[in-house]
Amino acid sequence: MLLYYITDRKQFAGTEVLRCRELLRKIGEAARLGVDFIQLREKDLPAQELEKLAHEAVETIAASSSNTRLLINSRTDVALAVGADGVHLRSADISAEDVHQVWSTAGAKQKPVIGLSCHTEHEVARAVQGGAEFAVFGPVFEKRNTFGEPAGIDQLRSACGYRIPVFALGGVTPENAPMCVRAGAAGIAGIRLFQEWDMGQSVAALRALSPSGIAQDP
Repeated sequence: MLLYYITDRKQFAGTEVLRCRELLRKIGEAARLGVDFIQLREKDLPAQELEKLAHEAVETIAASSSNTRLLINSRTDVALAVGADGVHLRSADISAEDVHQVWSTAGAKQKPVIGLSCHTEHEVARAVQGGAEFAVFGPVFEKRNTFGEPAGIDQLRSACGYRIPVFALGGVTPENAPMCVRAGAAGIAGIRLFQEWDMGQSVAALRALSPSGIAQDP
């Protein structure tokens, strides 16, 4: 079961400095708990501030884990500048092929990890064709005004029928995550799962799920 933490510093109280400090603490906790991917999604930050925060996130993860991979939301330039593992792309961003080209031109030693936000089965198919490593599909359960009604389990199941790992996103909890796993999801993505709730409990509950969606005995 793969886990994908999407950050949102605005959920934290206090000044901008305190919010960033708390976010970095959460990133460190996620890395220590072995969360597979962290998407730094602070898309409202100007490039210079985002680069500073991303650099601190890279250092925090390096001090906590050798396995957690950091992806920067949309900004390939920032990801390269700070030595992140890759980028997470929206449908309106540059293509995965373009990211690979930019990464190669920059002379980076490692190939980028590229995730793509998908809201339909067709977008998942495009993610496969474009060379993305995985898709984050949603919202599965929770309505988002931008995308209308939740996709639901049936659409998630269809999206998981392609040759690419799919993360379920949107209102996913430890209670309904088994439904996503049984539908074929390779992992679970979320913000509240990791920021608002007890991260250790969330990680433990999700890691206990087998491919069948049934919790395994410890």
